[in-house]
Amino acid sequence: MVYTISGIRLPAVPSACKWSRSTSNGNRNTNLSLLLKDSFCRNVFAGMSSPGSDSSSVMVAATNKILVPGSQGDGSLSLTEQLESPETVQEDPQVLRDVDDKIIEDDKKHEKEVKFVEPTSGYNEFDNEQDSASSTLVGDDRRAHGDKASTPVDEKKGVKKDESRPRTVSPPGTGQRIYEIDPFLNNHRKHLDYRYGQYKRLRDAIDKHEGGLEVFSRGYEKFGFSRSATGITYREWAPGAKSAALIGDFNNWNPNADIMNRNEFGIWEIFLPNNADGSLPIPHGSRVKIHMDTPSGIKDSIPAWIKYSVQAPGEIPYNGIYYDPPEEERYVFKHPQPKKPKSLRIYESHVGMSSTEPKINTYAEFRDDVLPRIKRLGYNAVQIMAIQEHSYYASFGYHVTNYFAPSSRCGTPDDLKSLIDRAHELGLLVLMDIVHSHASNNVLDGLNMFDGTDGHYFHSGSRGYHWMWDSRLFNYGSWEVLRFLLSNARWWLEEYKFDGFRFDGVTSMMYTHHGLEVAFTGNYNEYFGFTTDVDAVVYLMLVNDVIHGLYPEAVSIGEDVSGMPAFCIPVQDGGVGFDYRLHMAIADKWIELLKKRDEDWRMGDIIHTLTNRRWLEKCVAYAESHDQALVGDKTLAFWLMDKDMYEFMALDRPSTPRIDRGIALHKMIRLITMGLGGEGYLNFMGNEFGHPEWIDFPRGDQHLPSGKVIPGNNSSFDKCRRRFDLGDADFLRYHGMQEFDQAMQHLEETYGFMTSEHQYVSRKDERDRIVVFERGNLVFVFNFHWINSYSDYRVGCLKPGKYKVVLDSDEPLFGGFSRIDHCAEYFSSDGWFDDRPHSFLIYAPSRTAVVYALADGVEPVKSLI
Repeated sequence: MVYTISGIRLPAVPSACKWSRSTSNGNRNTNLSLLLKDSFCRNVFAGMSSPGSDSSSVMVAATNKILVPGSQGDGSLSLTEQLESPETVQEDPQVLRDVDDKIIEDDKKHEKEVKFVEPTSGYNEFDNEQDSASSTLVGDDRRAHGDKASTPVDEKKGVKKDESRPRTVSPPGTGQRIYEIDPFLNNHRKHLDYRYGQYKRLRDAIDKHEGGLEVFSRGYEKFGFSRSATGITYREWAPGAKSAALIGDFNNWNPNADIMNRNEFGIWEIFLPNNADGSLPIPHGSRVKIHMDTPSGIKDSIPAWIKYSVQAPGEIPYNGIYYDPPEEERYVFKHPQPKKPKSLRIYESHVGMSSTEPKINTYAEFRDDVLPRIKRLGYNAVQIMAIQEHSYYASFGYHVTNYFAPSSRCGTPDDLKSLIDRAHELGLLVLMDIVHSHASNNVLDGLNMFDGTDGHYFHSGSRGYHWMWDSRLFNYGSWEVLRFLLSNARWWLEEYKFDGFRFDGVTSMMYTHHGLEVAFTGNYNEYFGFTTDVDAVVYLMLVNDVIHGLYPEAVSIGEDVSGMPAFCIPVQDGGVGFDYRLHMAIADKWIELLKKRDEDWRMGDIIHTLTNRRWLEKCVAYAESHDQALVGDKTLAFWLMDKDMYEFMALDRPSTPRIDRGIALHKMIRLITMGLGGEGYLNFMGNEFGHPEWIDFPRGDQHLPSGKVIPGNNSSFDKCRRRFDLGDADFLRYHGMQEFDQAMQHLEETYGFMTSEHQYVSRKDERDRIVVFERGNLVFVFNFHWINSYSDYRVGCLKPGKYKVVLDSDEPLFGGFSRIDHCAEYFSSDGWFDDRPHSFLIYAPSRTAVVYALADGVEPVKSLI
């Protein structure tokens, strides 16, 4: 038997002991709980191994049945194709009927003729005698409504519920405003109107058959494990399975003990009554799996909706954990969520690699050590990667195996809640790097081949496989896939109080070519044609509906490199609905320039890249993110200073020309990116002080089927950590770079220039290598020349008056040479210069960036607190 982890075939570890599989009698609470109080989850697995069943490698092609809500088919037709095509309207109650606008608006007679057996409308088919009205979501805080940031706090009960806030999603709009915003879109009206029509029809179908998006996005309340006063119900959608049984520690892994029943929609269900003494039939912390007879053979899988999963020491596949701690052990949120800031300053982070030591850091350590640092640096949001469980650590969290489970490497779900609550106490938004663009291809502990068929959650065949990422691709036209993903997004907002998302790999979602080997030129035909995955775009519109409709303060950011028009326009206006797009071209441009000589840099090229964004669509700019820090690439600091960083960063040693150039340009690149690149700013942890070297996750040798061996790093954590001590050491040059980044954040906090409507580039001089621009009430001056400094250099400005320096990259505190006099005053003179009505004279030293502001009420921005 072999297990597959992200395409790597590894031998199974032999079981350390044999398990009895006899049916348990009497009281079920005779099994060992795997989550002992106050102990780290993975330690309890010492010497233990979960039993597993060999899975056949036989794969069967998906059938061509029409895919309908809750149906057992794996058909090739997408949901939007069904809604559009009249031939899909049949008398079979399992088939989703045509619900176009005409049917919705016409008389009710037609609705009676087209009989539809509602598979999950209000979850009516799930209601039974055992599943009482007191049903409790496992691990939930029993909230029917969310909390406002201004909600008062009771220290014992936590943040109070706000019953007044409506939990509804606004109905679709006309979808026509995009043509007013961008008249060029009129040339593609047919495609865009079709897309919006599909979105409206799907919204109508969800309203009609599910009770609306608010109900539809709460699938976690019924799928997976749910607890009531009388017992536990477990439900799973696995239409391809021939039989199913719930197994685990609670029944000694006996596949004949708790057989599940299937309904006509391929949903398997079992109710386990409480034990005779009133205790739960499945103890908190018990391992659980679903045992299925599938077209691909017998397999034991982690439940798709599992809320926690853990890898036992010495084992490869993960184990699902029934996570339902006693009331007194549940974490209770104490602090209200912050209001959405006008401008986002995001600190991108990874909990596991956030320690200065070569180890996997914990949620608690990140909470206590890293969050105060983020606050001190002046960021107002922390974006956390690798939250969703992923069995392969080196995937950086992007090969997700368990979508509703937080990564157990760093602690328990309650530990994560404590981290988020502490961030809120500090006034920080917590954004989650969510992965809905693809999934791990693991079979035993992921969604791949879950019910034994290739087209269950994913497209079948080549369309369902990402050849570059070695992962599976969701079928966004499937009703139950929509329920799963929409509920997943809401779960993290509702249960863990995340303040929003950064959606990964959105370009891959929106196009059938996934953006691979495609150079987007800006031609609109690249966005609206047969290569666009309309189902995926409609899903993105729906998930933004859920996010913004149910959580108005939440933030959604999309990672799109294509420049899809209307990406950040509200859904009701015809857009995709994101708040921000990641401005990914900027980082690529800096890497491109750093491979050239300084003499070959072009100011106009830099300005064009920074300002090349769509009107009314906000962007998050960054000079570098985690992508540039990975092994095989270089950070900006390493591109600039290379091996000199190993020997010449101590202040008691002489610098080198390479170090001086690198530190100067590192500061300038980051400031001009923040100044012109967008309405938000992002930095990956450690890069604020020029973290040396690269990120390399622990990994062993990889043996490919071809016989080739890719060497690992001996499973070392040495380069999978963050040396924050370097930035804090005032005897190292890293410290000055960190101080400058901190000053940048507080300059924005003080003046709010990133969200100002006033932005004007008055000079981009290719001979002098000077860039001058206004953003808000500030004047930014950059001298990129490697030698020349300019005295009495005139710069234009909009407002007359006395100007003073508020930020100077050449200040000694920031590792500069103190060539700017901060006591100097700069008086403007009338008369047009560089198309500005006023101007003033300055001194512009080489490789410096200086920011000026009107002197009235101005205090220089240096370092924080």
